[in-house]
Amino acid sequence: MFKGSYVALITPMQPEGSVDEKALQSFVDWQIREGTHGLVPVGTTGESPTLSHAEHKRVVEVVIAVARGRVPVIAGAGSNSTEEAIDFTRHAKQAGADAALVVTPYYNKPTQEGLFLHFTAIADAVDLPIIIYNIPSRSVIDMSVDTMARLAKHPNIVGVKDATANLARPLHTRRACGEGFCQMSGEDHTAIAFLAAGGVGCISVTGNVAPRLCSTMQTAWAEGRFAEAMAIQERLLPLHDAMFCETSPGPVKYGASLLGHTSEKCRLPLAPCSEPAKRRIRAAMAEVGLLN
Repeated sequence: MFKGSYVALITPMQPEGSVDEKALQSFVDWQIREGTHGLVPVGTTGESPTLSHAEHKRVVEVVIAVARGRVPVIAGAGSNSTEEAIDFTRHAKQAGADAALVVTPYYNKPTQEGLFLHFTAIADAVDLPIIIYNIPSRSVIDMSVDTMARLAKHPNIVGVKDATANLARPLHTRRACGEGFCQMSGEDHTAIAFLAAGGVGCISVTGNVAPRLCSTMQTAWAEGRFAEAMAIQERLLPLHDAMFCETSPGPVKYGASLLGHTSEKCRLPLAPCSEPAKRRIRAAMAEVGLLN
């Protein structure tokens, strides 16, 4: 069971836009030393839509190599092409990933049956645990609980990253898919409420800049220290808000740049953060205690 504080990793880039492997290696090691329970490279936060296939696969390889088995790695492997998703998932297995994160196909707008067939084809093709990534705000489709329950019967489909922000959803999913189906929140604001509704962790954006706080919060909840966990969530609230004040991962990359981990560079069509957004991000990080 994957559980606790997983981080949807940014992909550090040089100011001109190339992937900064040295910064990525350093960043992954820092995340683990700060207590992050697991790593998720090349998802939305990792700018997977604008990485080449070769870059995508290289980032996965670097993260696995640096992690050295200290924490699990769930490699982003989704696509709106089923064959492409199978290729990424095969590579994730060959590289030594512990699981693959596969997003619901964006732009195509498949039916629920299309979603079922898509994920079944990937799970049949590669013997690797698969986490369904359900994020309607990005992909324009929402996998139903009924479809997820059908997919949960496949031995290779083990859980979901739920970015619906619908706190009734994990209750229905747990009932339909069983307690063994791994539910991870994909929305930082609802991380603790999601745990209370049957979840076991969060795949976090904020964890890129506040890994220690995010992991401590998850551990506190798991150990029954609920008041401590809720106090940390309240402390993190302005930071969660700031991380999404403009399109992610722009704000979190800027935040990481303030901590010296990378440049703030995102690839087009993501624009640099506006000056008002930068002021808000700096202020939130200072309020939380990440900056002087």
